[in-house]
Amino acid sequence: MSDMRAALFDRFGPPEVLRVGRVPRPVPAPDEVLVRVSAASVNGGELLGRAGKLRLVTGRAFPLRTGIDFVGEVAGTGASVTGVRPGERVWGVLGRRTGTMAEYVAVHQGRVGPAPGNLGPEDAVSLIAGGTTAVTALRDKAALKPGERLLVRGGSGGVGSVAVQLGKLYGARVVALAGAGNLDFVRGLGAAEALDHRTTPFAALGRFDVVLDTVGTRQAEVRRLLAPGGRMVAITADLTRPVAAVATLLGSAVHGRGRIRFFSGNPGTGLLTEVAGYAERGDLVPVVDTVHPLEDIAGAHRALEAGGVRGKHVVRIG
Repeated sequence: MSDMRAALFDRFGPPEVLRVGRVPRPVPAPDEVLVRVSAASVNGGELLGRAGKLRLVTGRAFPLRTGIDFVGEVAGTGASVTGVRPGERVWGVLGRRTGTMAEYVAVHQGRVGPAPGNLGPEDAVSLIAGGTTAVTALRDKAALKPGERLLVRGGSGGVGSVAVQLGKLYGARVVALAGAGNLDFVRGLGAAEALDHRTTPFAALGRFDVVLDTVGTRQAEVRRLLAPGGRMVAITADLTRPVAAVATLLGSAVHGRGRIRFFSGNPGTGLLTEVAGYAERGDLVPVVDTVHPLEDIAGAHRALEAGGVRGKHVVRIG
């Protein structure tokens, strides 16, 4: 069996536990597509998994892998796969597992879609997690309407930078919280207001019809910013304070429409195809902070952990 390069770690810990090693090349199941990976992006959940904060999900069967999204070229298909042919450029996600920081990945046919034809792999991969998450959060979970006031916490990050663009596209007045050095950048993405999250008190923000929280801290306080009929969607919780996070989740459940709607993105072909259309029309533009080679996977994790990111840290593989 042929092997391939992949990012691995043999114990939980800081970014330095990551290494590039060789593992068997996957063989696609009958309903899977084999993709030669060109690029993948680093997402917050992968940092938590590497640090050991998601052990109930990742397990301890070392070496463990990292990476959830990818852009690449179809290298082969399982016997029952239809509608996908070798040589096609695709993008997608693995679902509830990791392993896209590798030269090849086998993925269920329902987790891939055609990659945007106008973008290279590094630009395209920066939109997968942010684009699919922002569409789900703003359109499907919060039902954002034209003219509503939207707050995006973490407006310069991988999800927030796309949510700012999408909020404006949907006709909302977007207010974004970000670091002081990223305020002009966030305004350039379409925010009507961009405010320093370190110096702006919540009480000065006013009320919002929709809040999208990509940060996870102080969520009970943030929920109080909702106007009557307001909706709050969160894609993360403060896992450094698990008891408080659970209390917030349980306490939020009694607030009816004002509850915090938590969700974890798990997009399929339809949503991936829709986001590709946004990109091809120019409605969503990629935001890439830095492109790292696979050999610098530890540096990519370290850079995302350092904060102040603009868009995505991307890893070039093929």
